[in-house]
Amino acid sequence: MLDNAWVASILFIEDDPSARTALELALTRQGHGVTSRATGEEGLQALRSRPPEIALLDVMLPGIDGIEVCRRIRRDDARGGAALPVILLTARGDDLDIVLGLEAGADDYVVKPVEPRVLDARIRAVLRRTGHARADRSVYGELVVDRSSLRVTKAGTDVRLTPTELRLLLELTRRPGQALTRRHLLAEVWEHHPGDSRLVDACVQRVRAKIEDDPAEPRLIETVRGFGYRFTAP
Repeated sequence: MLDNAWVASILFIEDDPSARTALELALTRQGHGVTSRATGEEGLQALRSRPPEIALLDVMLPGIDGIEVCRRIRRDDARGGAALPVILLTARGDDLDIVLGLEAGADDYVVKPVEPRVLDARIRAVLRRTGHARADRSVYGELVVDRSSLRVTKAGTDVRLTPTELRLLLELTRRPGQALTRRHLLAEVWEHHPGDSRLVDACVQRVRAKIEDDPAEPRLIETVRGFGYRFTAP
């Protein structure tokens, strides 16, 4: 798992369902919050309703292609909007495509297929270069965990956690997708507390009650039967 200091909210526009699903899952596992759309039109609507921190645009889209989407994003920037970092993705890597993409205002250009970790590194590099990198802040759908301020919000509303509940959530979100044993959580959260695993189970239930849409059917903190718990980014 890469450092959560670089997580971002991403708008990903890709018309190929399998490629869209695979990259969305991979980027989510890296800690990013991903909104995906299949067409340029849908992507522009999503961008206006909920601006992301970076856009990944496939070039070969039906209707409005990725280069035209990038041009429209830059026109919005010129009208006073904040400059949105843009990375173009394409299966074609010839020089003309690269020139057209960069002239349209793209910050970077990636040729598919691309390894998810390579793409994640390029995203982080663009965020650093454009000044959009956020330190110590992780976004998981509507849930935001800010480690620098020790503040947790859901849908913009503060989530009131006890110090122990906060330490537990920080430990789980530090390793999204990774199953953590109850013993590990006891050691990290309770600092080698001699108590048993029921401490962990009870605290997990309290945290779920505060961050899950339906604590009876948790989607964020999953139980790994006979082992422990895993935080799953939505």
